[in-house]
Amino acid sequence: MVPILSLWLPILLSAVLVFIVSSVVHMVLGYHANDYRKLPAEEGLMKFLREASVTEGNYGFPHCGSTAEMKSPGFKERFRQGPVGFLSVSPGGEITMTRNMIQWFVFSVLVATAVAYLTGRTVAPGAEYFAVFRVAGTVAFLTYAGAQPMASIWEKRSWSTSAKHMFDGLLYGLVTAGCFAGFWPDA
Repeated sequence: MVPILSLWLPILLSAVLVFIVSSVVHMVLGYHANDYRKLPAEEGLMKFLREASVTEGNYGFPHCGSTAEMKSPGFKERFRQGPVGFLSVSPGGEITMTRNMIQWFVFSVLVATAVAYLTGRTVAPGAEYFAVFRVAGTVAFLTYAGAQPMASIWEKRSWSTSAKHMFDGLLYGLVTAGCFAGFWPDA
């Protein structure tokens, strides 16, 4: 068993490297550029949402508050007529990514901590590079990529977008695995 505190270096290093890789993926490579499409009549829709005082949050439409309402003829007809959708709303204001970037880095540290915990409980000190790499990489990949298909299943996000996010998760998993394997403590 490897104590989690002895893995502080790969935890922090992998979080930093995942942050850098994700920045390159999103700002340089550009393959996420078409993940979202423009709505027709965007300005009119935005004006309507402002006038309706729609606040930050997630919305589904048509909305039903219970399974009983879901069975009602009125809801069934609204659903049949469509469109059916999910909408995530953020507040307006200055364009800043600071909060998102901080949350992403904290999430990456939490992922690396989970990797450290599980790998440290299953791989002995002094284990060979690829034994550590396999376990750490699997845990990191599943954490970064494992839930991506749910958005395609339940929220109708395109499968190609989920596949791209899973590919990102593979990159993050490989980087994390390399950090843990490279800095794994000796016996």
